[in-house]
Amino acid sequence: MPETPNLDRLAFVDLETTGTHPVRDRVTEIGVVTVTAGAVARWSSLVNPGRPIPGFIQALTGIDDAMVADAPGFADLADEIRHRLAGYTFVAHNARFDYGFLKNEFKRLGQRFQADVVCTVKLSRKLFPEQYKHNLDSLIQRHDLHVADRHRALSDAELIWQFWRQVQARPGPEAFAEAIRFQLQRPALPPQLDPEVLDDIPETPGVYLLYGERETLLAIGNAANLRQRVLAHFKPDSREYRLGQQTQRLEWRETVGELGARLLETRLVKTLRPRQDADLCAWQLVEAGPGDYRPRLVGGDELDLSSGKAAYGLFASRREAHLALKRIAEANRLSLSRLGLEEAAEPANLGKESIGGHSARLMAALAKLKLKPWPYPGPVGIVERDDVGERQEIHVVLAWCHLGTAGNDAELAEILHAGARPAFDRDTYKLLVKYLDGKARVIELPDHRAP
Repeated sequence: MPETPNLDRLAFVDLETTGTHPVRDRVTEIGVVTVTAGAVARWSSLVNPGRPIPGFIQALTGIDDAMVADAPGFADLADEIRHRLAGYTFVAHNARFDYGFLKNEFKRLGQRFQADVVCTVKLSRKLFPEQYKHNLDSLIQRHDLHVADRHRALSDAELIWQFWRQVQARPGPEAFAEAIRFQLQRPALPPQLDPEVLDDIPETPGVYLLYGERETLLAIGNAANLRQRVLAHFKPDSREYRLGQQTQRLEWRETVGELGARLLETRLVKTLRPRQDADLCAWQLVEAGPGDYRPRLVGGDELDLSSGKAAYGLFASRREAHLALKRIAEANRLSLSRLGLEEAAEPANLGKESIGGHSARLMAALAKLKLKPWPYPGPVGIVERDDVGERQEIHVVLAWCHLGTAGNDAELAEILHAGARPAFDRDTYKLLVKYLDGKARVIELPDHRAP
């Protein structure tokens, strides 16, 4: 059995902040309980965030602007915090939140902060998989923890320490040690990749890119949890391990939610690997004469499902489109010459068939391939929020084409006034058709296209 993790120096940490985003928001209070060989030390301090504290945060924590007005800023406390945490395993509930905030606060000072991290949310999930909720309030109730001042930093840090002591005994020391070992295990990184980079990967939705030798793009992927997904490439038992070992550089871009991650991935794939879907096309029916409908091939740059014209199938090339139409014609005994596929003598029954009758059978044969028409009069915004409702993005869509994603009103106005619509994209269409099937909050937007 592997050696039991060294847990002789522990720092139980909790932060209160002005919001949930570690780059945009700031720390308002820090509480630390350090445990070393049975000796326990407690320390806490309010922190002046240098900005107003939102009202709902004040209501939640009880920390208001007046309380932090005369408190030291993070820069004044940085040396004290670093001294108290140096050499300790960093333990927190939803640890990437607290750890991410501290890393970013130090980063603003031009300093790097790094520690071994254990998350008690993950610990609870590992030890008690039968339980559904693992937030701190659930642990208080489930494990009969004693709380003095909930949502204050030092009090919550004490709660984490209480939970830690209880779970060492209840599941048993071996199960506890294995759960900790699982969190602290190091990925098998290739020698050319800086290990410090992995420490910065957030546990948020987004898109990641892996680069190999000479900046060759190895992979683009989306993830609900960037950190978990990227680290999977460096685990020897994973399918992506060989790809991970070729990686020399990686980058990532955070999004508010999973839809934003998938839309961004699609856009990056088309930008960085433009050959994909370059010849995308679909069939439309045009009326050559009264009741005489003939198929016409439309490219992705021309296809517009908001025009009222039906379109059928999405094909990767003109050749694929013609082969598919020929198979449909042969299966339904349609006239190949009327469809423009070849000039040939028709069976006797087709020669006697009326033009309208043939067109009706053609429409019926193509019905299964019909693309969903755009159901709105103009562009719409799909509103996506993060897990706690703090941040939102608006994905602007028109005729199943993603025009862009806005994080504020100015960006939204810029997208709407840009005018240009990208070429129709197969992956975006399939994603949005599924997503807009009653799942999303949609707002109709002004249409600035020329009449």
